[in-house]
Parts: sequence; C-alpha cells; structure tokens
Amino acid sequence: MTKGILETSTMLQVGIIVRDIETTAKKYAEFLGLEMPPIKITGELAESQAVYKGQPCSARAKLAFFDVGPNLQLELIEPDGQPSTWQEHLDTKGEGLHHIAFGIKDTAGKTEKLGSIGMPLLQKGEYTGGRYAYFDCFEDLKVIIETLEND
Repeated sequence: MTKGILETSTMLQVGIIVRDIETTAKKYAEFLGLEMPPIKITGELAESQAVYKGQPCSARAKLAFFDVGPNLQLELIEPDGQPSTWQEHLDTKGEGLHHIAFGIKDTAGKTEKLGSIGMPLLQKGEYTGGRYAYFDCFEDLKVIIETLEND
C-alpha cells in the first residue's frame, strides 16, 4: 500500500460551521459529557497572514475545541461575516460539516501536490506554532480537507 497523497491517514480534527457557537458548544458539552471549552477568536490579519482565494483575508472566527479521542478534536467554527471559506460554507450550505483535518509536514509541497490533482487551495493561514490550509476536495472526497503543520 502507498503512503497516500498526504503521507498520513491519521485524522486529527472534524470541523463544523455554526451560527451560534456558545449555544452549540453548550449542546455538544452536554451531549458528550465534557466541560464547555473556552471560545477562542482567530488572530487578526497581521498575525494570521490568512489568504482566501488568493487575496488577503481579514475574516475572523470564533472557535471551540472538544477533545473527543486520544488524537481527535471536534472543532466548532462561527464565522464573522467577512469573506472566508467558513463564511462561504455558512452562506451556501448552512451549518454543518466543513472539513476534516490531517497533520502533515511540508505545507508548500502538499499544496502543490493537491493542486496538481485538482484539489485547489481555498484558504491558508498561520496560527501560533504552525499553519493551516484548506483544500477544495468536494469533487473526489465530498468535503474540504484541512492540513495542519505544527512547527
């Protein structure tokens, strides 16, 4: 068996777009029997260096993370109304599954590789300790794939 395109098959995260993160996070906490996680806000453009569809992206989002397995998180995302992959999803598809994420090495190399097979980059950015990238994999995989590369 080959290593696959991302050279990993370990899923780290499932991301869900929501309209009201506080209410939805409380419901998930009850449902899962877990503590309500803190709600974080993504960094401003100067910090995130986010790019959406090739343009600087000032959009921000509220995030809540539930640890639901030894190496798996459920991520809730409430977009702020500015153009982003999160807001586009909410506007066109409504609330629900947005992405599945995999930990990788070599974001630039994976971006090139995915683009060459028809899975273009939608949005990318930085976070403290690493970077993320979202790829349009709907045609083949029926979902956005996110890559996470930690330093």
